[in-house]
Amino acid sequence: MNAPVVVQGTAVVPPSRTQTATSVRMGGTEVSQRNESSSKTGCRDPIFAILFYVNVAAIIAVVAIYSGNVTGDEGSIESLVPFIAPFLVVGILSLLASALGLFLLMTCPEFMIKAGLIFSLVIALLWTIYAFLFLNMIYGILGVVFFLFTACYVRYAWSRIPFAAINMLTAGAAIKANLGVSGFAIFFTLLQLVWSAVWALAFIGVSDKTSSCDENGVCSPSYFLLFLLFLSLFFTQQVLESCVHVTVAGTVGTWWVAPEECGCCSRAVCNSFIRTVTTSFGSICFGSLLVAILQALRALASTARQSDECALVACIFECILSCLASLLEYFNKWAFIYVGVYGFGYIESGKNVMQLFANRGWEAIIADDLVGGSILLMSVILSLIIGGLCVAFTNLPLFDALTAGSRVMAFFIGFIPSILICLILLSTISSGVNTVIVMFADAPQEFEQNHPELSAKMRAEWEKFYPGMV
Repeated sequence: MNAPVVVQGTAVVPPSRTQTATSVRMGGTEVSQRNESSSKTGCRDPIFAILFYVNVAAIIAVVAIYSGNVTGDEGSIESLVPFIAPFLVVGILSLLASALGLFLLMTCPEFMIKAGLIFSLVIALLWTIYAFLFLNMIYGILGVVFFLFTACYVRYAWSRIPFAAINMLTAGAAIKANLGVSGFAIFFTLLQLVWSAVWALAFIGVSDKTSSCDENGVCSPSYFLLFLLFLSLFFTQQVLESCVHVTVAGTVGTWWVAPEECGCCSRAVCNSFIRTVTTSFGSICFGSLLVAILQALRALASTARQSDECALVACIFECILSCLASLLEYFNKWAFIYVGVYGFGYIESGKNVMQLFANRGWEAIIADDLVGGSILLMSVILSLIIGGLCVAFTNLPLFDALTAGSRVMAFFIGFIPSILICLILLSTISSGVNTVIVMFADAPQEFEQNHPELSAKMRAEWEKFYPGMV
């Protein structure tokens, strides 16, 4: 008897098939191990969740102890309204723009991917022209090399657009069937904005109270305190971003094997969010802490380089740490899918997802990340529009307290918050695409049974580009 595919508590028995087919399609005994592990209950990696809460409590304590001189006693809620109101307007416009962006990405995936590739080529060309006109010949030559590499990549990737588009179309169908997941993405976005403000208060407070000044009068906290502050900032930021990713993964996984449980604010969406902030939260914190340590060390190396203390060594370390952080973030992107879909611990998730792709020979598929370019393009266009609207609102009393009539200030007040919000909300599509790739590798029969039309389209495109793998 075939073992059921378990998605965070939702068990769906796959259709009958031979043992040989099961071994090829589902990885043989590994699926049984995953199912057995998924049936266990309780929090995964709880020690790292505790570390996260200690981190948040420590920053709040620092704000309470050191930042009284920053917040002051003279302000009142009424006096803050002229500063808060413009950001509320920008936030509402950004949410509406993100909704439009989600609609376009879900309905026109192939067009958006093509636009994203062309956008990357145009950016490379503009940088090359800028380097020759305003920098020097060396930067110009480097710009030409970068442009040629980009052109080669676009030419190579262009034929794979239909393959990426069908993955994106499937992810869009899952997100459309569970639109409530966007609400939780907004929730984590707001938490990140609040955290940034609280951390800034803590940083200013620590800098004012504990900084040492050099002979030029430049003051900064000790490197140890800087490392702790950077670690706290990046740790929380990584956790909040990963929570969005894991919530989407769990939702798409449920839609894949149990579509009857899905809906705008359905059991699939709510349960995925609850698991993200409870049983799977420790695993999220585990992976996020590893990335945060590398990012904090990189930020520390950047600070040392800018202060001319061992600048060359600091620059080398910064490059190495940047590469390591990028690799670990890439690993986490796939490991967290198994955290969200199956409820594994962090280490087990990483082993399973990499073993799955290694067994199926799909390493090349992981590299086909054409979706990110279309998401970036959409975010930039929408944010430019909102920045332009804020320029048009420059002379309105609502924006006067922040802009003082400055069009440049008005543009950035609209552009920066907007692109942050758009990137996070539109990343639900990217998370959905990654989950679709993993689930299509892990449970193709369940997809064919529950979504036959999409399954037929995906099989046709995958067979075209990766013969014999489906």
